[in-house]
Amino acid sequence: MSDLIEGYLGKTVEGRKSRLPAKLDFIQSVTGGFLALFMWAHMMLVASILVSEEFMYQVTKLLEGSFIFEGGNPLLVSIVAIVIFVIFIVHAALGMRKLPGNFKQYQVIKAHAKSMGHDDTKLWFIQAYTGFAMFFLASIHLYVIMTHPDQIGPYESSARVWEEYMWPLYILLLLAVEFHGTIGLYRLCVKWGWFDGENPKATRKALKKLKWALTVFFLVLGFASLAAYMKIGYENHKNGVDRGSYQPSAQIMNYELKTKSVGGIA
Repeated sequence: MSDLIEGYLGKTVEGRKSRLPAKLDFIQSVTGGFLALFMWAHMMLVASILVSEEFMYQVTKLLEGSFIFEGGNPLLVSIVAIVIFVIFIVHAALGMRKLPGNFKQYQVIKAHAKSMGHDDTKLWFIQAYTGFAMFFLASIHLYVIMTHPDQIGPYESSARVWEEYMWPLYILLLLAVEFHGTIGLYRLCVKWGWFDGENPKATRKALKKLKWALTVFFLVLGFASLAAYMKIGYENHKNGVDRGSYQPSAQIMNYELKTKSVGGIA
């Protein structure tokens, strides 16, 4: 009964205003900010393929804890993916509180936004749409990573993108993530008054320009990385190269040195 009273009236059974909405809003902000920054870091790691296949392989092994476990342990990647998935679900659940509960409410909000013509309100709608799309797209991606952490690498990832036809999903996910994340960070700065300074209005304009610059940067970076994986996947599929056949140059050199040594002794 107390939950019903608090839910409908916004007050506790003692008659005091509930602090729960503010607490939930704070958790939503923290989880959203963390996920946005994580996605930026993730994009930079994925883009390692643009440097070289060798560099991408080394980055993968580093994430698998190769500095602790010999050869790395993919289980670490799976654990991180599970943690991110839990945070993602919490953030999505909290975000759903602010979405219209039925079509009538949606019409009211849409009409109100149209009459105002407010840019930040339009950004909220974009964030709502992309958040809804990410609930499905990101869940698929995270599930793949959680269940196949050992299939990450220059050849394995490229095969998943090309041979398993994941590239259409990644295109949609990339668009949703980058728009949702940058808009979210911008709205966090405005909401909590970060960087306001002496002229909050001018700060908001500067933040909005920075937001669009970051959106363009990460979209270009993301599409360039995806194109690189598609190219490798296509060429390997065409030439019949097995997805698990990649050998880093360090291992190849070590193998050649051992072969020469054995040959010299014989």
